[in-house]
Amino acid sequence: MAGRIPEDFINEVRSNVNIVDVISQYVSLEKKGKDYLGLCPFHQEKTPSFTVNEEKQFFKCFGCGKGGNVFKFLMDKENLTFPESVASVAEFAHIPMPATYGKGAPISNPLIKLHEEVAEFYHRVLLTTEVGVRGLSYANSRQLDKEIIEHFKIGYAPKQDNILYTYLHDKGYEDATLAESGLFVENKDGRLFDRFRDRLMFPLDDENGHIIGFSGRRISEDATQAKYMNSPETKIFTKSKVLFHFAEAKKAARAEQHLILYEGYMDVIAAYKAGIKSGIASMGTSLTDQQIYLLRRITSNIIINYDGDDPGIHAEERAVDMFQRVGGFNLGVVVLPEKLDPDEYVKKYGVAKYQEEVAAALSPTDFFLRRLQQKYNLHNDREKLQYLDEAIKKIATLTNPMEQDIFIKKVSEEQGVSLDSLKASLMREIRRLKQVRRHTEQAYDLSEEPSPVTTETELSKQNDPALDRLLYLFINFEEARDFLLQQKFLFPNQKYAQLAELWLKYISTHENPTTNSFLDFIPEELQGIIVNTEMTEMPAEFSEREILQTIHTINLRKIDSQLKELQSKIQDAQRKQDASEILQITQKILELKRAQGQKEAF
Repeated sequence: MAGRIPEDFINEVRSNVNIVDVISQYVSLEKKGKDYLGLCPFHQEKTPSFTVNEEKQFFKCFGCGKGGNVFKFLMDKENLTFPESVASVAEFAHIPMPATYGKGAPISNPLIKLHEEVAEFYHRVLLTTEVGVRGLSYANSRQLDKEIIEHFKIGYAPKQDNILYTYLHDKGYEDATLAESGLFVENKDGRLFDRFRDRLMFPLDDENGHIIGFSGRRISEDATQAKYMNSPETKIFTKSKVLFHFAEAKKAARAEQHLILYEGYMDVIAAYKAGIKSGIASMGTSLTDQQIYLLRRITSNIIINYDGDDPGIHAEERAVDMFQRVGGFNLGVVVLPEKLDPDEYVKKYGVAKYQEEVAAALSPTDFFLRRLQQKYNLHNDREKLQYLDEAIKKIATLTNPMEQDIFIKKVSEEQGVSLDSLKASLMREIRRLKQVRRHTEQAYDLSEEPSPVTTETELSKQNDPALDRLLYLFINFEEARDFLLQQKFLFPNQKYAQLAELWLKYISTHENPTTNSFLDFIPEELQGIIVNTEMTEMPAEFSEREILQTIHTINLRKIDSQLKELQSKIQDAQRKQDASEILQITQKILELKRAQGQKEAF
């Protein structure tokens, strides 16, 4: 990529995108007043503190403190350089990059670049070489046609030793980089060997669509080898944070209005063939909290469709429990008949029938009650009473009275028990739960200690409202800026002073300066101050009197700070019994107090 991106082009890209549209690819945003709120993509949280201001085209998380414009968001979220983020936003806006700059944004992470190259190698081997015929025959036997192979970038790792190592070594990759990738195994002598051999290869993407690992499906019938093999964990690949097909599925979630969680990637592929584009799967591990938080940022509508056998049903129960503990989800659960997994079901019954199963997904309570019915012999009165007792306890935990009403009526009709008797039992259980909750809360209040202040909170307290106000006026209003310069006001904080100086330089060299474009002009460590002033509710009206009063407040505070410092110094001088030093400090204190008195008389 050659040449610098012209500033006019950067401004064109910025003005032709809405930050809300870009961030909505990563975060489920809900409009609240003039702003949009969502769960922060940079840290785990249950209550939304991530705010996007459409009018000013800024984002800010009031939990972790991150903020900026559309370019800064992509730089932080996708670990891009500034030019790469501009290229990415330009692509989103369908604006071609300048010819002098080249095509597309390069991948800056060497491990990701390596994985992209390996994926292309495996894919090419599968489709265009004699060695790949073995893999292609297996793919066809699994009903993976060319469209599916292309969409999921499926490839083949040859059976022969060290084909990949030789290929990458000839391309100039060093052994240290190859060892770090996880794609090779090192023997006792330090030699590297291909980790994946004779396997159909499925690339694993991060949420931004960058390939960070692989999963290989055994082709041979050798049962001594693992059927599935994933990349080991590396600097770029952590299994507990990865969901297969997530980068593509989150785009489809807008149209399909949900994400569907499967056990394995073959189920995701089967669903894709059935016209369901929003399928995702965890990579050979149980569902994790990190994956749940990843999903919650995109949509609250989740359908779980694990295998229909006993292990799959137990895994569904665990997943439902995890989602409900996190809260805020609208869950559906699909239980396929005959203990079939989605791939088997689609092959046996076809696309239309599978789509019907998804449309008829059970609510978590329905799923629980059906499972509970299988646990007991409902023709036996003793076991039937046990079932009813457990069903009542479950329904009592529901917080929606209408939902309670629906399921208590359903149990009454299915089991031939009077509705009144079930409602009486339900009310008793609800009262019992309230008592338990009250006692728990009281015990918690007695034992709870004050929580420590988080780093994010401490950082947010470093912002100075008085300085923020003056900087906001200095940047946004020429009249206010001229008045401050006439008063020969200097920002006492070095960072604010630097920003004021940079703004003066910026407006002298740019015809239509904006705070959004200014953000790309200043060092990263100063950007947070600008974002904070812009995202804070500031009155547009101001007067010279307000400015003078704010300056006065800052000056008094400065004197207070100097007095505290001198009081500390005089105590040191007294300990040392240094009479000369004590006299000098005392004189300075008196001068400051006189100045303080004069200013207070303002």
